[in-house]
Amino acid sequence: MRLDEVLTALKGMPPKERAELQKLALEHTKGMRWVPNPGPQAQGYHSQADVLLFGGEPGGGKSQLGLGLAFNCHERTLIMRRQYTDLDALTEEAILINGSRDGFNGSAPPCLKFDGHKRIDFGAASRPGDEQHWMGRPHDLIVFDEATQFAAKQIRFLRGWLRTTTPGQRTRTVLGTNPPLTAEGLWVHEMFAPWLNPQHPNPAQPGELRWVVVDEDDKDVWVEGPGTHMVNGREYEAESRTFIPSKMTDNPQLDHRDYQKRLDALPAEVREILLGGFRTTFRDQPFQIIPTAWVKAAQERWTANPPEGVPMCAMGVDCSGGGNDPMVIAPRHDGWYDKLIRIEGKDIPQDRPGKHCAGLVISHRQDAATIILDMGGGYGGPMYEQLIENIDKREVVAYKGAEATSMRTHDKKLGFVNVRTAALWRFREALDPSQPGGSPIALPPSPTLMADLTAPTFEVTPRGIKAESKEDVCERLQRSTDEGDAVIQAWHDGAKRPSHHRIWTAEHGGRRRKSLNVDLGPRHRADRRRN
Repeated sequence: MRLDEVLTALKGMPPKERAELQKLALEHTKGMRWVPNPGPQAQGYHSQADVLLFGGEPGGGKSQLGLGLAFNCHERTLIMRRQYTDLDALTEEAILINGSRDGFNGSAPPCLKFDGHKRIDFGAASRPGDEQHWMGRPHDLIVFDEATQFAAKQIRFLRGWLRTTTPGQRTRTVLGTNPPLTAEGLWVHEMFAPWLNPQHPNPAQPGELRWVVVDEDDKDVWVEGPGTHMVNGREYEAESRTFIPSKMTDNPQLDHRDYQKRLDALPAEVREILLGGFRTTFRDQPFQIIPTAWVKAAQERWTANPPEGVPMCAMGVDCSGGGNDPMVIAPRHDGWYDKLIRIEGKDIPQDRPGKHCAGLVISHRQDAATIILDMGGGYGGPMYEQLIENIDKREVVAYKGAEATSMRTHDKKLGFVNVRTAALWRFREALDPSQPGGSPIALPPSPTLMADLTAPTFEVTPRGIKAESKEDVCERLQRSTDEGDAVIQAWHDGAKRPSHHRIWTAEHGGRRRKSLNVDLGPRHRADRRRN
């Protein structure tokens, strides 16, 4: 029942019955320092999920829920914010619930001790690696306040110390958050895909428990129920997750009119996201190379099958030498991309990575597609040698992102500092919906791919456009941009419709298809003249 329905029902009760109900409620909650509001907050309080995502809109009582659980249900709690300066309101609210400042130590990191043996630690992790300061400190409740400001890697790391030695003490994680405002927070759509992904094949209802195991590659595998499950030859214990949405009107403590005025004063694009309940797209960063809306449109155009009569034109390959780094292959049929192929680093033999990976690429290759191979990082060399021994050397392109280039923007006004910047910008131009005929690009739905493509920014230098370094992008995302890199590389070279549509139509009964105006550079213009 919604909060407004509960309040309406209470107001409609006869005074004597309402007084009896109030007496019963006070008796039932007399031992509690904090009492949840009826509705979503109470549902979150009583949820049996191991990991709870709570919120989705401002003012829904997210922070209060975390504090209430810490006071009433747990012995050792860690409440995290991205910045220490963001903790002030939380610590003051904790002191208010505690009834005094007794037991509170405001020195960083702040801590509140109460009821003899209980404590709440308040922490922050503003930079990648800061989360390691909490390594080895066990907690039975971990609350991430504004969770999408954290990297998924930070959350997974800290949950490694979610444990207790007290018999019967429950452990759980609460992610209280609004929708992500930047690409760094898109992991939430993967971690809670059954609730947040409208295309999920088995959508979940708010508050419904779903079970998942996290395999050795940090990938979520959804399973049928609790208990032990065999995944890739190894046994894992499943954990439960759920999402409970809440909004401002679910929180009677707020002055709704005053809070609404503050929300109305926010920039329109931020307000739209915060009130969109994970359904709207986050704002673009200043000088973001590829607009988020363009990637979203490309993913919405995607279909399960390639366009009829169009062969596999190119394969972008983000290489790996094994270990923790995966190899990702992006097969492209003109502007349509197939589902990305991911080979985990652990499955690549360390004694022969080049030969093994070359064999995998050849096994997935069709129609003599051009192979665009990333030569950065030192992993591509052995693989390149193996490929050119087995196929035509002209069909293997060594992609060297750091090299200088003479390529220019479509309007010829600006050059690029290096090949990587040019490849990113050319893909931006291909995604541009304003080009004649619209964009030809169709991308498989993937929050990770969305984040990879929308994360890099640029600056204009005397030498031309310069993309943010890959190292800086990966540091912000706390992972490598493997999927985005492979997709970008697949567009960097290989056949495309302006240069090859006549060949494709001739091979398929002469059926002509609409040609799209995308400037593909001198190499493809030469191909077009020949054809």
